[in-house]
Amino acid sequence: MPSLEALLLFAALSLGLALTPGPNMLYLVARALAQGRRAGMVSLLGCQAGTLVVMLLAAAGITAALMAIPYAWDALRLGGALYLAWLAWQCVRPGGQPLFAPRPLPPEPDARLFWVGFATAALNPKVALFYVAVLPPFIEPAAGHVFLQGAVLGAVQIAVGLGFDALLVQGASGTARFLAARPLWLAAQRYVLGGALGLLAVKLALSGRQG
Repeated sequence: MPSLEALLLFAALSLGLALTPGPNMLYLVARALAQGRRAGMVSLLGCQAGTLVVMLLAAAGITAALMAIPYAWDALRLGGALYLAWLAWQCVRPGGQPLFAPRPLPPEPDARLFWVGFATAALNPKVALFYVAVLPPFIEPAAGHVFLQGAVLGAVQIAVGLGFDALLVQGASGTARFLAARPLWLAAQRYVLGGALGLLAVKLALSGRQG
């Protein structure tokens, strides 16, 4: 099992992933604004189901890589640091479409909301890259049960993402009004998050194998 320190740090990185706009967040916010909270929650269940599939596949693949390839741990650790640095840049780069801008969408039945959410998450490169690049450095092969370690860490990410996205869906309308009236607050939030992700990227790049 991963240590408590590793779980807490991974939870912080998972929150950073949740806070960074991507296909899942855009879809959930758009659905919640266009069709209401219930539609947003059904879409969220689909997104989390898709994320679960990606997590299990990634954990299985990482297990095979760490067991078979020399220096795979170090390569994946540095790749994770680069990915976090890229997320930091996405937060602070100029331009980009406002997350909470109105996006008119036609009403859809629950089944379609769920499966579109599933496909959005399953095909989301941000989620796949997170698992492939950021998860491996938190796994200690010497401790055994590599797949189980990956699944536990993945469950932490899913729990963090589920909690944050549920709050996002429930408060989408209010958040949109709040940010529309406070553009300076929105800009400050982007830079704070970008700075935090950048620091985590440096920490991950400089960390060594535990144990």
